[in-house]
Amino acid sequence: QAPLVESGGTLVQPGGSLRLSCAASGRIFSINHMGWYRQAPGKQRELVTTITSGGTKKYADSVKGRFTISSDNAKNTVYLQMNSLQLEDAAVYYCKAVGIATPAGWALDAWGHGTLLTVSS
Repeated sequence: QAPLVESGGTLVQPGGSLRLSCAASGRIFSINHMGWYRQAPGKQRELVTTITSGGTKKYADSVKGRFTISSDNAKNTVYLQMNSLQLEDAAVYYCKAVGIATPAGWALDAWGHGTLLTVSS
């Protein structure tokens, strides 16, 4: 599996913006799609957004119009631009890669360890 490393989580005030990054390391031939999930304290992990290798994007209703996912396929990196952040957006954000082809074979999926977003005034 390709290790995924997220970065960018920090403390942001309500209404602020932040960009998260997630890079898949190692030798990778292709990734079917990547996405961001989040988990707030006491809640289940939920899907935030996904992007396919072809650029098709999906968003949870709660972040539509505020969050934008993008990717650099050559770098196996995905970004999450978050604007108009709300208290409810505070969570650990996890990156996920699905359908990973490497010289060692094909992996169903891989998760990062997460990066913490705190939203507070």
